[in-house]
Amino acid sequence: MKIVIIGNGIGGITAARNIRKQSDHEILVISAESDYFFSRTALMYVYMGQMKFEHTQPYENWFWEKNRISLLNAYVKSVDFERQTLHTANGQKIGYDKLIIATGSVPKKIGLSGEGLKGVQSLYSKQDLELLEQNSGDVKEAVIVGGGLIGVELAEMLRSRNIKVSILIRENAYWNSVLPQDEAQMISRHIAEHHINLIANTELGKILDDGSGSVKGIITKKGAEIPCQLLLISIGVQPNINFLKNSALAINKGVLVNEFLETNITNVYALGDCAEFENPKLLHPPIEQLWYTAQMQGEALANTICGHHQTYRRGVWFNSAKFLDIEYQTYGCMFTQPLADEETFYWEHSSGRKAFRANFEKENGALRGFNFLGIRFNHPVANRWISEKRNIGLCIAELKKGVFDAEFSQQHHRKIADEFFRQFPGYAKTQKTIKLKFWM
Repeated sequence: MKIVIIGNGIGGITAARNIRKQSDHEILVISAESDYFFSRTALMYVYMGQMKFEHTQPYENWFWEKNRISLLNAYVKSVDFERQTLHTANGQKIGYDKLIIATGSVPKKIGLSGEGLKGVQSLYSKQDLELLEQNSGDVKEAVIVGGGLIGVELAEMLRSRNIKVSILIRENAYWNSVLPQDEAQMISRHIAEHHINLIANTELGKILDDGSGSVKGIITKKGAEIPCQLLLISIGVQPNINFLKNSALAINKGVLVNEFLETNITNVYALGDCAEFENPKLLHPPIEQLWYTAQMQGEALANTICGHHQTYRRGVWFNSAKFLDIEYQTYGCMFTQPLADEETFYWEHSSGRKAFRANFEKENGALRGFNFLGIRFNHPVANRWISEKRNIGLCIAELKKGVFDAEFSQQHHRKIADEFFRQFPGYAKTQKTIKLKFWM
């Protein structure tokens, strides 16, 4: 059987590797972005001079031939699902028995005149990184539109080259469409401490042309003019599925799939950023745009294709990132506001660089989720406690079990526990447990 995978990101490559472990099927991976799979999350470190691009490739170049995974650098222009044939931009026709669509995302556009000027771009692909190298060579001032994880990464990248950076965000604090207000304010202050001009409650109104086809500045919707020679758009991503429109494949925002990652067409599957679940789990997004979830989807789909029909079960939601010097981890469904049946507990260190939040059920104290900022916590521990609906008092009592900050670093579990029981004295019965575990 010939299996063709469009896209060589983490989802497609994980599927390819796991199919090979279980079978002798012919495997072809097609990508127009790069010859070899690389870690997209490491692109910023290439720009900052901390890595070379080849260091972002988890596997040696010989790995693919040795494991009989064929690679093709080509752009798939269209798919003839009836004849099970791909058509590439250079005229190739490629047949398949089973097709996996793993084309990832593309940056969203703002839709303003001037978006095509030199010096206006996004950062997602290897080609975007190469363009940024060209565009930022003589830049003194840059503007980033939008926040999120990519926006703060871009700011850190540019500041590493002493470029003056301003960030425009629509919200009143950084990423408070995802983070609760306390955490968002903490990150906003941290960004300002790194000499980045964070401009809240502001949107881009106009992009200014210098008369020779390059950006020279922007005007906000409030009428303020900000000079810049580089404008970076970071307002999110969307599924990369334009080449599939007007075909027999069922699509909405992404390629529609069921719990087995199957599409409406037999022998055609989709996963990763480009896949949209028709019936997502309660409180979970229909499109999961995370490195970890794409990897898990690749593993599940490989089992299905190799004859072991497996439902994709992501389990407890989790993610991690870094805001400049502050590491961020989240476990469970943590929203900007607690749900109606939830209590929330928040603790922040006096330094303003470490914070902890736990959400739990009002009725019985069952843990719903954690946010950690500047504190490292063990994923299996958090996953187990949330899955078991462990009582919040016991979780606080045993918080030290999951903390794995660097050796000799200051520990904060005792202060967190003290503050928790001060705010929630109804859980005081677990204080004896805490004393036995921590105070001895």
